[in-house]
Amino acid sequence: MRLSAVSYLNTKPFIYGIFRSAISEHIDLSLDIPSMCAQKLLNGTADIALTPVAIIPELPQAHIISNYCIGSNGPVGTVCLYSNVPLEEVDRVLLDFHSKTSVALTRILFSHYWKRDMAFEPSYAGFELELTGRTAGLVIGDRTIGLDKRYPYVYDLGEIWTKWTSLPFVFAAWISVKPVSQAFVQEFNLALKAGLDHLPELIKILPTIPGFDLNAYYRNNISYDFNADKRKALHLFLSYIAGENGFHLVDNVETAP
Repeated sequence: MRLSAVSYLNTKPFIYGIFRSAISEHIDLSLDIPSMCAQKLLNGTADIALTPVAIIPELPQAHIISNYCIGSNGPVGTVCLYSNVPLEEVDRVLLDFHSKTSVALTRILFSHYWKRDMAFEPSYAGFELELTGRTAGLVIGDRTIGLDKRYPYVYDLGEIWTKWTSLPFVFAAWISVKPVSQAFVQEFNLALKAGLDHLPELIKILPTIPGFDLNAYYRNNISYDFNADKRKALHLFLSYIAGENGFHLVDNVETAP
């Protein structure tokens, strides 16, 4: 089974669980940036991907194959808008080229929550260190670490979504474009759960990041359970971006492990 997963810190518990499990013998795993995970699912070079959920409307079918996801229930910490001026003074936003879901979320929030027309532009490598004037930047993942010390204005998109909708948010989910056997689903869920159950052990072996509390990040910012509220939030988010084409989302998970 060809898997593509995000290479960020927030995915390390899943990777740890997979490689602690016998299921690793049946998996060919590649680590990619989120937009590449989505591309591999689209072009058929991955059977399952921890993919940005914004890609779901572009898939012929999308099968949820896990009770776990990359989500938040309030501040996520690593998906933020950064700027040198308050949001009301921003006139341009550079959109992280690593991202699909967070880019879509940014557009939705400006249109429906802040109700502002905004000039959105693609970003480039290193853009997160070069924001000036009235230009803000959407930055995701590990590159956000320390940016709150660099820029005076930080807007956490997970926090803002929850304030607006009273729901959590799902950034990425384990998705297949075709059905997967329940035997695999159950074994896969157990492997992911094992990684989450061994967070203290994982934190001890990960490199220390000065000024960044890994334990607080895993416990307070990233929310991994793909529960009923997150499913509701996912459908709401997809309804904003699917348009007239709609989307075909199949929950292939019968019971949680």
